[in-house]
Amino acid sequence: MSMTDPISDMFTRIRNANAIKRESVDVPLSKLKVSVLKILREEGFIKEFKEISQEGKKDFIRIYLKYGPLRQQVINKINRVSKSSRRIYKKSGEISKIYGGIGLAIYSTSKGVISDRDCRKLKIGGEIIGIVS
Repeated sequence: MSMTDPISDMFTRIRNANAIKRESVDVPLSKLKVSVLKILREEGFIKEFKEISQEGKKDFIRIYLKYGPLRQQVINKINRVSKSSRRIYKKSGEISKIYGGIGLAIYSTSKGVISDRDCRKLKIGGEIIGIVS
C-alpha cells in the first residue's frame, strides 16, 4: 500500500484505535508525526508516545491513547485539514479558536509545528495540518 498522506494515515489509525478503546497504536516514524504528537501530548489528547526501533525493520512510534475515568474518549474528532491535493494556509489574523477553545488546530509554520494557540501568541500563520477535539 502506498502512503500518500502519512499524517492522514496516523490520524485514521488513532481514530480507529480510539473507537475500539485500544491502549496504544503504532504508526511509522517520521519527524513531522513526532512534532504533531508532541502537541497532542502537551494539550492532553494523548497520554504518551515512544519511538521504537527494531533491528532490520522500519522504526515506528507507539502512541498511548488517553481515556477519561469512565473510559470515555478524550479525542472525539481528529481530522486532516490540509491535504496534498488541497493545501490550506491561514494568515495569523485568520487563526481562530477551535470549538471555543476546547479543540486544537495544529499548524506547520516557519517556527515549526505548533498549536493554534501558539500561532496566535507568536502572530504567525501557516499550513493547517489538522484539527483535534
